[in-house]
Amino acid sequence: MNNLSAVLSGAVAMASFATSLFFMKFWRQTSDIFFLLFGLAFAIDTVSRGALGFTEASNELEPVFYVLRLAMFALIIAAITLKNRFR
Repeated sequence: MNNLSAVLSGAVAMASFATSLFFMKFWRQTSDIFFLLFGLAFAIDTVSRGALGFTEASNELEPVFYVLRLAMFALIIAAITLKNRFR
């Protein structure tokens, strides 16, 4: 991984962390499961991007990173489904 890729991975991890805090703040105010699941999804993305930046992984599609992203997108789909189901 070259220096630019590491910096960009860190920037995306920081943005995901800030987004996670944003959703957690609204979850504390509203107690809505939608915000909790989105906050957890972006926290998982933070861990995934941070780990990718600190490792010498040759490909983002290695099983560890792929499973973390799969869990992240599954939480987002679950949040949207739960929010629309209980209307």
